[in-house]
Amino acid sequence: MNEPPENGVADDTEAANELVTPGMRLLNLQTKHRALDVQIDELHGFPYQNQILLQRLKKEKLRLKDAITRLKDDMIPDLNA
Repeated sequence: MNEPPENGVADDTEAANELVTPGMRLLNLQTKHRALDVQIDELHGFPYQNQILLQRLKKEKLRLKDAITRLKDDMIPDLNA
């Protein structure tokens, strides 16, 4: 069974009345991307690292990178229009 978060707010969800700007979302995605990078580097330090976990983390990092790129593209106005 899921237990409620200790501080009363879930990690990845925002309150319904809280406005999340594209800049805030971009910062959040970049923070998660850097955290995954650190975690992947730590796993490479162990001689018998978990290859499946490492592969999943790398895929998640790529997914975040794609989301960051899409969000940046959406934030930059199209000058040809």
